[in-house]
Amino acid sequence: MLSKTELRYTLALQRVQNLGDASAKKLLNKVGSAEGIFKEKKSNLLKIDGIGLFKLKELSEKILLDQADEEINFIENNQIKWTYFQDKTYPERLKHCIDGPILYFQSGNIDLQNKKIISIVGTRKITTYGKVFCEKLVEELSPLNPVIISGFAYGVDITAHKAALDNNLQTVACLAHGLNQIYPKIHKKYMSKVEKNGGFITEFWSSDAFDRNNFLKRNRIIAGMSQATIVIESAEKGGSLVTADIANSYNRDVFALPGRAADSQSQGCNNLIKTQQAHLFTSAADLIYMLGWELEEKPKPQQTQLFVDLTEEEKNIFDYLKDKDKELFDIIAIECKIPTYKVASILLAMELKGVIRPLPGKLFQLI
Repeated sequence: MLSKTELRYTLALQRVQNLGDASAKKLLNKVGSAEGIFKEKKSNLLKIDGIGLFKLKELSEKILLDQADEEINFIENNQIKWTYFQDKTYPERLKHCIDGPILYFQSGNIDLQNKKIISIVGTRKITTYGKVFCEKLVEELSPLNPVIISGFAYGVDITAHKAALDNNLQTVACLAHGLNQIYPKIHKKYMSKVEKNGGFITEFWSSDAFDRNNFLKRNRIIAGMSQATIVIESAEKGGSLVTADIANSYNRDVFALPGRAADSQSQGCNNLIKTQQAHLFTSAADLIYMLGWELEEKPKPQQTQLFVDLTEEEKNIFDYLKDKDKELFDIIAIECKIPTYKVASILLAMELKGVIRPLPGKLFQLI
């Protein structure tokens, strides 16, 4: 946790125009502290690789510290929490992003340690097809207790947040403005629920102007915090495609929901899939399989009730696995004569019923 003095200088460093988070981290790693950077001779700082005079020209401006003092007043008066990039609580995946923020602010009850974290993004003009799919996806993922991250905007964002709340999942809204406001204002009614079961994150100050470019900038945080980014619907151009592009640059998995060729709100997703920038997926089972997720808590099997609950296809797989210690996913599909895309959802259903367990290497075994 930063001292108040170091917080003051870190805020001032964050305010230096043209510096950027990557360069700020380079300076911090070399000098050791934000206060040290401001007190170091510029000639010494310029010896650091990649740090030029253009990036440091505002470093001596007193107004930076005055602005930092004003923001500290806002933080203290509103009991705002902050997280520094070297803190243990800083999201692990975001630590590996060179341009992750050196400092961000948060409210609520956020816990991102050792969690399955996914971001769900997409168009603000969500269709019924996208809305139904998003709600079903989150519901089917709920046994794995993932954290759902999005941007609190209209359309896909708020649908994902609400679905998470409905399924008692932690959800985090990454904002493109300070914590002194909320956009859109109509979503203010969801704030208390989000803060109770998750919260809000932003790198922007209370004094920052409401700017369109902020939305594009915050997308790197949404992508950086997540194991995978899921695009539900998108037009041919849109902010969610920027998030997908950033996620790919971070070597994260990207998934896109396909749609009909003529549907305008599916053009972006279809193009991501066509250009191999995203995995095609049509169910939670596809996502779980490709991410290699397992249930955190498996229900205890009740052998006397299994056969009452199993479908014919589940019974077929159950009978096949009775004679096997364990078997590969693809072999199960071949031997049981069930299409691969269906086997994924069937195996997930059987896992939820406590019949089978997944093993490393795409193997499955009866419990």
